[in-house]
Amino acid sequence: MLAAALIAIREEVVYCESCFNISTGPLCPICADPTRDESRVCVVEEPLDVLAIERTRSFKGRYHVLHGAISPMDGIGPDRLKVRELLERAAARCRAGESYEEVVLATNPNVEGEATAMYLAQLLRPLDLRVTRIASGLPVGGDLEYADEVTLGRAFEGRRELSS
Repeated sequence: MLAAALIAIREEVVYCESCFNISTGPLCPICADPTRDESRVCVVEEPLDVLAIERTRSFKGRYHVLHGAISPMDGIGPDRLKVRELLERAAARCRAGESYEEVVLATNPNVEGEATAMYLAQLLRPLDLRVTRIASGLPVGGDLEYADEVTLGRAFEGRRELSS
């Protein structure tokens, strides 16, 4: 019975075609929600980070899930993440005249997350987008999925512009 349930989950759960969050259909509930702010996108490492941010009710935009962070020590480069898809998504909006008002980089506050955020900021800069980083109110070396709602909410309130 448990094995059948696990097989059913494996067959029914897919990645959202837009943001790469976990979904049971082509679009996840967040991407399918017409009330969400399409002019803002929050970039996170993992699907659990979306859940953590959603618990705060501090962000009403869309998401982009990278499925990891840059980690040369572990052999994980940008090519193993959903970086190209993020850039294509942002460039397509720019071409359509609907540029993002803000791209929030909400990667984990550790070495890999910081490196990933700086790398993405550098890649997004030529698109002339406002790129912000969540504020550090989270412990260095921690994961977003373990942060409480107040701490994560304050981190969102104190996000800052990334400059060169």
